[in-house]
Amino acid sequence: MGKYGELAKEIVKHVGGKENVSSLTHCITRLRFKLKDEGKAEDDVIKNMDGVVTVMKSGGQYQVVIGNHVPEVYADVMPLLGLEEGGANQEEDAPKGSLFNRAIDAISGIFQPILGIMAACGMVKGLNALFVAIGLYTDAGGGYLVLNAIGDGLFHFMPLFLGYTAAKKFQLKPMIGLVTGAIMCYPAVQNSALSQGGEALYTLFAGTMFESAVYTEFFGIPMIAMDYTGTVIPVIFVVYFASKCEKFFSRYIPDLVKFFFVPMLTLLVAIPAGFLLIGPFASFGSAVIAKGVMTIRSFSPMLAGAVVGLTWQILVIFGLHWGFIPVYINNILTNGYDNVMMPFFACTFATSAAVLAIFFKTKNKQLKEMALPNFISGIFGVTEPAIYGILLPLKKPFIISCIAGGIGGGFYGAFNFRKFMMGGMGIFEFPAMIEPDGSMGNLIVAVLGVVITMVIAFVATMIFYKEKDGENEKELPEEEKRESGAKGAAETSGMLRKLEIGSPMKGKAMELASIKDDAFASGVLGKGAAILPEEGKVFAPADGEVTALFPTLHAIGIKTEEDVEILIHIGLDTVQLNGEGFESMIRCGDKVKKGQLLITFDKEWIEGKGYCLETPVIITNSDDFLDVVEMAEGEVRPGDSLVKILK
Repeated sequence: MGKYGELAKEIVKHVGGKENVSSLTHCITRLRFKLKDEGKAEDDVIKNMDGVVTVMKSGGQYQVVIGNHVPEVYADVMPLLGLEEGGANQEEDAPKGSLFNRAIDAISGIFQPILGIMAACGMVKGLNALFVAIGLYTDAGGGYLVLNAIGDGLFHFMPLFLGYTAAKKFQLKPMIGLVTGAIMCYPAVQNSALSQGGEALYTLFAGTMFESAVYTEFFGIPMIAMDYTGTVIPVIFVVYFASKCEKFFSRYIPDLVKFFFVPMLTLLVAIPAGFLLIGPFASFGSAVIAKGVMTIRSFSPMLAGAVVGLTWQILVIFGLHWGFIPVYINNILTNGYDNVMMPFFACTFATSAAVLAIFFKTKNKQLKEMALPNFISGIFGVTEPAIYGILLPLKKPFIISCIAGGIGGGFYGAFNFRKFMMGGMGIFEFPAMIEPDGSMGNLIVAVLGVVITMVIAFVATMIFYKEKDGENEKELPEEEKRESGAKGAAETSGMLRKLEIGSPMKGKAMELASIKDDAFASGVLGKGAAILPEEGKVFAPADGEVTALFPTLHAIGIKTEEDVEILIHIGLDTVQLNGEGFESMIRCGDKVKKGQLLITFDKEWIEGKGYCLETPVIITNSDDFLDVVEMAEGEVRPGDSLVKILK
């Protein structure tokens, strides 16, 4: 067990234990669990762990955001689960959720295992091109040849790698997936049946965007000429089909001969189907998507780039950016460059510049210590720690970085910014932007876009971000934090500040969604919780000021010292009592302390009148915070933690 062994044990325990985990993978900053029952995971406990930034749920995955040291945490978690490295529990249920979520889950699961090596190979390939461009050596020597092989090998034989990872994702025997990828790259097939050399037998779909030459036939069936080396989408679909074939044959082949008959029959069915139908149709689908995207770009490349730049970080937050990776890869492998997704390049530097501005502007020691390493990480292309740990909790800098990314993306779209090779992240992507003929025009556009984006993000953050009172205070010792419940029990965990709001009553805590009032239950008035009172007393849930006291005394508004706006609504429809049965101990504008008696009411008399005393306690400015989480269940006393606010 490594240095994160204790954290790993706690994470496994609170995601529902080993038996609740179907599979686990990780990306640059997140552990990505596939849980059998997400309801068993204790979100709030995990979010509060030292070493965890936050928890996200997207694409059918339960994502625990760790930061840059996620590989070490992953290495300590895996032995506790008893799963094959990067793989799924074979007893896992069929994928659940919408088709979109399942597709995102599949894409991320297939690409994540090779992202690190893909970036490494891409950096070597880009640096090799850079050194040739500046005259350090020529492309005729052995040095260039070997370095180019290091950079190109993965991408040339991409179907082999994706065949393996897709097989693990679709629960096909990994070696069958690997062999499937190898067959799709088999030289004899590429050089004869699917090559462009020689005279075609005939042409299918002549005159359309799907026009295809046929050079050979498979027992009389035409094989459309396709070169699958370096492709992405066809092998994924073929492996998926092969996984269904394997399950079918495993069901009917006797155990005595299953060991070799099942893979043989799987390949005999899946490979011809792949060459004759699946591969061509997958490529045609890519052509349709590319055509559609290029049609939009032909209308306004600047607008298309701005949209990509503006929304990219939002996609990253929800883990949805993985759905666009195949488009990017497919464009480079088929067109020799990508100019559709590359406007997102501006977002990396928008994030970094906003964090740098916060470093110079903040007086908060902890935030300043976080900002500098996150700035460096962002420059190198890893922005998730900065997004989750700093920008998103502070809200306004995140919005600024999105806008700056949109402006940079629009600039890139207007100047047809392209990337010619895969791999590299952040500043290490620059070599891949040198044009194949060695000219530097595209690289100049890349640098200008970065400068424009960073200047806008930095200056706008310096101007518009203002630190709230209390954000520059030093971290309190743990004992003082517990004693500061009257001030909202503000805690910090990597700048995800947590404010606790106490219960204003003695009674039974309820989920807000369960009460008998649609407006409150829907959350449209704000997030929070509810209480069914056991006695007729209402106490202040936090230090603050009474900002509203209805004449009927059935509702009171309080604004805390942390700018949390709380509404306590005593009962449902009790406004109709016109104040009868209620007595107030305070007036609007009064300063109150946590635990101070505010209002009394005649519980038995009100219930005798037929009114429901379910009491919503809602945060009316919920949208100002990252999240509002119900904490209590069952019996509560005044002052017990009722909701936790993340900011």
